Amino acid sequence: MLIETFSHKETFELGRKIGSEADAGAVFTLIGDLGTGKTVFTQGFAQGLGIMEPVNSPTFTIMQVYDSGRIPFYHFDVYRIGDVSEMDEIGYEDCFYGDGVCLIEWADLIEDILPEHYTEVRISKDLKKGFDYRVIQLEERKA
Repeated sequence: MLIETFSHKETFELGRKIGSEADAGAVFTLIGDLGTGKTVFTQGFAQGLGIMEPVNSPTFTIMQVYDSGRIPFYHFDVYRIGDVSEMDEIGYEDCFYGDGVCLIEWADLIEDILPEHYTEVRISKDLKKGFDYRVIQLEERKA
């Protein structure tokens, strides 16, 4: 599925809608260059789960856990990961296969350990169509 958004608010609202429909055990990968709106999408996604506290990319901690929503939310940012084995140290399997929902920013860096089924969210921009224009592609993936 291909969706165009034309503002920060529309990107946020798309994330909120997807988060509100997410089920326990779901894994979402979030791929896009710096500045494409991954954090905005994630903030909307968290709100869709019922999380009202501030949500930011956990770039220096790799993972942030939010328990205040309807199901636990495991937010990963693996941009600074040096080696996939670092994911073992934080117990990623408990999150990927647990009772919450995962959203993994820069997931293309850890493709080897992604679960068999996940939803890929790919965000890109086209400045010719405006500074806030985004193309968001959703695709179910199966290994």
